Formats: sequence, structure tokens, C-alpha cells
Amino acid sequence: MLFQNEIHEQLNPADWKEVNQKLIAKMLAEYMYEDMINPKVLHTNGKIETYELIVPNHKSYQFEAKKYLFDSFEVKKESIKKIEQGVEKEAESAVELLVDLKEMIGMSAETTGHLIKEIHATLIADIHLMQKTDRTSEELLTTDYAELEGFMKGHPWITYNKGRIGFGYDDYLKFAPEQQREVRLSWIAVHKHLASFHSIENLSYEQLIEQELSEEERKRFAKEVETQGGNAENYYFLPVHEWQWKNQLIQNFPNEIARKEIIAVGDGEDSYLPQQSIRTFVNTHSTEKHHVKLPMSILNTLVYRGLPSERTVIAPKVTELIKGMYDQDDFLKHECRVILPGENASINVDQPHYSSVKDAPYQYLEMLGAIWRESIYTYLEEGEQAITLAALLHEDHNGTPFVQSLMDASQLEPEEWMKKFYQVVMDPLLHYLYQYGTVFSPHGQNTILVLKENQPHRLAIKDFVDDVNVTDQPFPELDLLSEEMKTVLRTEPPEGLTQFIFTGLFVCHLRYLSHILENHHLVTEEKFWELLAESIHHYQARFPELEERFELFDFFKPEMTKLCLNRNRMVDYGYADGDDRPHASEFGRVTNALAAFKKQTHE
Repeated sequence: MLFQNEIHEQLNPADWKEVNQKLIAKMLAEYMYEDMINPKVLHTNGKIETYELIVPNHKSYQFEAKKYLFDSFEVKKESIKKIEQGVEKEAESAVELLVDLKEMIGMSAETTGHLIKEIHATLIADIHLMQKTDRTSEELLTTDYAELEGFMKGHPWITYNKGRIGFGYDDYLKFAPEQQREVRLSWIAVHKHLASFHSIENLSYEQLIEQELSEEERKRFAKEVETQGGNAENYYFLPVHEWQWKNQLIQNFPNEIARKEIIAVGDGEDSYLPQQSIRTFVNTHSTEKHHVKLPMSILNTLVYRGLPSERTVIAPKVTELIKGMYDQDDFLKHECRVILPGENASINVDQPHYSSVKDAPYQYLEMLGAIWRESIYTYLEEGEQAITLAALLHEDHNGTPFVQSLMDASQLEPEEWMKKFYQVVMDPLLHYLYQYGTVFSPHGQNTILVLKENQPHRLAIKDFVDDVNVTDQPFPELDLLSEEMKTVLRTEPPEGLTQFIFTGLFVCHLRYLSHILENHHLVTEEKFWELLAESIHHYQARFPELEERFELFDFFKPEMTKLCLNRNRMVDYGYADGDDRPHASEFGRVTNALAAFKKQTHE
């Protein structure tokens, strides 16, 4: 029977219970944060409170949670009890909790059904990850950037973070990043009247393909085109993911395939490792070659993981915009020495029938294309090592945080390590925001920390085209920005732009890091946020001429709009097949822990 051995080995009662209880704790904590549930406080003991959550059918859940700043909670999984008809039991089913919360949260039956599927898929992935016990956090210190990604556990905030709707179990075992299986990319030839090629200045299609494919590969692919009756000079070669080819492209481009406007030409020679986003691949055979981003029409977290056509087309122009700011700025270039792996080239292919339909579901408008991003390895100097910020949240099978191992190996005290971290991370992010009215989405996957001797040394930022936004204010630095760029990148009002850093970095990443550091007695929560505030003040003192913009993009307001990720799927957007990607929901306000440090401003 298919996967009989894997199923029996992986899905065992003890581990299944463990991953369920961990997810239940996460669900309770994040749904409390997003104000979807409001359990009653039974007892208070310092920062620890005992809660009761009453659900339908004479059932309730009791649990202990530690209160944190930013209105956050950490639920103690070992404390969770389910009380049903007066009988107390262990709570050990995340899906049962979801169903129990359906009416309270206001989920539709359709949404609940799809979420059950996503939570089951997430739990299966969690059990595989839990059983990865081959490397401790200390051993991961010398693990390569691309390989390290395979140990990550997914989005820290979204509770259905590995739903991957569209994957079968065979696809999961073959393509999920935590499986760490190298893949070869398949290649197709697309006629130039269907496809469009875009690149930075001084990079032609021919130059790109010569960099990415050997002469033997180019000849082999061209011969296949000729065998099918075409002339290779009239086609673009581009890679496709095996899953996308067999599950989406054959079914959605049969006319073009039949007319030999799309020709399958074979597999490439190089091996690649999928990264956390699943659709981005690092070349492990030739690390200096581009990282490749490909569309995969699976639904994971909030969106289908395709490549939006308008953003694919404009990707190289965004790279030139971001790097143009860097090139003219001594602070970014010579002091921060920030690394900006550019999206140097892209190919976009629209499905002509879908693109002619007004308000067609967005998933059908981003099925075929490719983006080539510069390899992070080409920027690293002697002694430097790159890790994503997501790695700082990793705890190994013994419960040892990766960040603690980094701190121990760095010869720095934890507070000193964090001071260096904030300087490295915040200075370039703040400078792009204040000086250029431009912001990245610096979440755990996009933001790369470059270490030297296990200490924070430099910052690298990637994924420009998906996550760069600009201010709607009249900044002269953006005067030359075309209307096309403003439309695709999206302009945001001041708080909206500030939120990319406030929520994208502080809430979505740093609040979890603060929990880890406090729980392991490395840095107290209060000191953690104080050090962040100091880094912002330090930057502002360095550039007093930007004072008006400090007020415009204010990180010290007592409250900020609360952006919610779970609520978006569970309440507001559901599983609608709309014409635009869903965005984070706005609901209520979040208490800003940095407000306590505003008094230090402009002394």
C-alpha cells in the first residue's frame, strides 16, 4: 500500500497527541490576541492567569496563560483541560477545538470545513518536523543557509501555517521544505508572442540563459523545440515546478501545448532546495546562480502561491528602484552595507482566456512565470554566514533555542547581542522608510541576518516586488516614480506604511523572540523592547533633519491598529475565490509597548 511504512512510523498516538496539544495552545493564544475569543479569568498569579472558555454543548476549556506586552499570550499546553458534562479530560484535538469555536468566532460551515483540512495538513507536517531530531541548535550553527530553512516550523502566528491545499501526501514528502529533498526543475519553451521577458539594464535574455543553463542543456532544449516543429529563436526557455506542470499548466494551457506554443523540453541538470515559501529554490549545485521563484497554485496560509503577472513584469524595475536608492546613499552603502539580492529578470505568461475575463479569480492570473533573484551567496564575504530571521525562533527537540546557541557562541552577553541585532536590522529599514518613504515587509522569511563570529553583522532584504510599498505623501525622493510603479507597488498612508515594520517585524516576529528570550532567562521582556526603542532613538538622533518624518511614521503611539492574520481567513475572507489577494484584517487596537519609551524622544 502507498506510504504504508511512512504512515505507521510517523502517525503514532504519542506524537499525534503532542503536536495537537502544541497547536491547541497556539490557537488559544492567537485567537485571544485577535479578539476572536474572550475567555473568563478565574485566577491571577503575577503574569500567569487561569482562564475558562465556555463553548456549546455543556463543554468548556480551562488553561493557564502568561500575559505579555503587545496584548499577547502564551498558553501553557500542559495546563489545558477539557471539561465535558462535568468530566475533566485532556484536550488533545485541535480540530475538535476549532469545531467547538465555530459559532463563537462566527465561521461559516464552508470555512470550518476547509480549515479542518488545513489544520490536519499542518498537524501532519508538525509531526514530521517534531521527529527531526538529527541536529541540535548548537549543531545548526554551522548549517548552510539553504539547508537551515528545512528545520523551520512555519509561520509563528498563523495557526494553519502548513495547510498547503493542493498537495497530496506524495507531494508533501517530495516538495515540502522540511523534507529537504533536492529537486531538479523542469523546463519549457514558450513562444515569444505569449511570453514577455523583463530584466534590469545590461542583462539580456541570452545572457541570463547562458548563466543559468550549460551549453549542453541549451542545445538539448533547442533540439527538442526543433523536433516539435519550432525554431528555438522564437521561444523563451523558463523553468517550471513539477507540481505546477502536472497539476495546473497542462490542464490550463492545453490549447497552447497542442499548437506547440508551449513545448516541454526536459529537466535541467542542477539540483535545488525549496525554501520556506515552497516556491523559491536555491541552486545547491552552483550556489552563485540565481535563486528561482516559481508559481505554485497551492493555497498556503492566506494566498495561492502564484506569481501575480503585474508584479512579475515589474520586478526588475523595482530592483533598480531599490538599488538606485542604495547606490546614492552613503549610510546604506558604506555604513549599513545592506545586502539587496535583486530580482534581476522575469518571464511572465498569461493564460489568454482567464486574463480576458473581468474579475477572474486571481489564482488563474498568476500560474506561469519565473523570477530570477540574485543568490545571497554572491554577497557573502569571508567569515559571513546568512540565516533568515525565522531561524531565531527555532527551538530544537531538546527545547534549546537556536538564538541561545548563537549568543553562547558569540562571546557576547545576551543584551549586547540584541543591541547589535537591532542596530543591524533597524538602521536600514528605518532609513528606507524615513529617507525614501519606502518600506519592505521584513517578516521572518524576507529578512536575512548576516552573522560574523555568530554576531549580527549585516542585513539582507529580499522579495522586493511582492512586499515593497511606498508612501502616499509628496516625498521629493519619489518624484520620478512612474504611475505604473505606484499602482503595482501600492501607495500607503503613514500608519499603513508604518504597519509594515510594526506588524510585519515587531508583532509578527519580535514578540515571539521576546517570549523565547524571557522564558530562557536571557533578556527580560521589558528590556527587549527597551533595546528596540533605543535603536530607533539612536537612528533618529543620527538624522535630526528627518524629524517631521519621525512624527509621520511614529512607532511610539500608545496604540496601533491591530492587524489580524487568522481572523482574515476564519471570519472576513474565508475561502472566497476573489479577484484580488486577501490582506490582513483590521480589528481593534493593539497596545504598543514602545509607547513607554516615547519620553526619550528629542531630549
